[in-house]
Amino acid sequence: MNKNRVFTEKELLELGRRTVDLICEAVDVGDKEKAKKLSHRMYREFQYMHDLLRDWVTATLSYIYERYGDEAVYEAMHQGCSSWYKPIVELYEKADSFRDRVQMLAMGLRGHLQPMKVEEDDEKVCITMVPCGSGERLFKEGGTAPLKISGIIEKPQPCTYNRPNCPIYCAHEPMLEILSTEWKDHPTWVCFPPDGFATGGCCFCIYKDPKTIPEGVYARVGKQKPKVWESSAFSQ
Repeated sequence: MNKNRVFTEKELLELGRRTVDLICEAVDVGDKEKAKKLSHRMYREFQYMHDLLRDWVTATLSYIYERYGDEAVYEAMHQGCSSWYKPIVELYEKADSFRDRVQMLAMGLRGHLQPMKVEEDDEKVCITMVPCGSGERLFKEGGTAPLKISGIIEKPQPCTYNRPNCPIYCAHEPMLEILSTEWKDHPTWVCFPPDGFATGGCCFCIYKDPKTIPEGVYARVGKQKPKVWESSAFSQ
């Protein structure tokens, strides 16, 4: 046997297995404590990767902004967000009901691993993370210490909801509304940020009928509400 070995063959096999498979195995044999421990491990694993990608995107956009300016970062976000967001918009369009679309949004936001407050009124369902799992946490961590990676878009413009001093990471949400409005004439969902960017959770709302989306939602991203509507694609 190699005297320099640190792990047994069994330990190496265990290291290579997916955490979700280990959880299911623990549940099947009735080991509740092991299943709980592994569930927390999987949460930490996912959050580490979530934050790594969040910080990577933020640092890259900050570099583009500081080196090349507003127009370049707008173009980078327009291109980058289009690549992953268009399939999502198409899935929402194909959903069978408003209920399904709300569940899809909740599923996506749960990927930020934070508790959520969900509310409904006659016009819409709104979901707020408490706290925001990305932008707010990024700034509570120092944006992020010790790198201070996040730039601030100082000038009001469509990708900042025409508000000044928008953290560059947070600018992707206005971009999603810009893109879906360009593709489908209305935003798939509407985000209402707190008074101070990244000081609280944004409120994400899906309207039961997009005709009721306020004109101001369009104006803040440099768009116009359609004057003529076909039958609603998002009927309840």
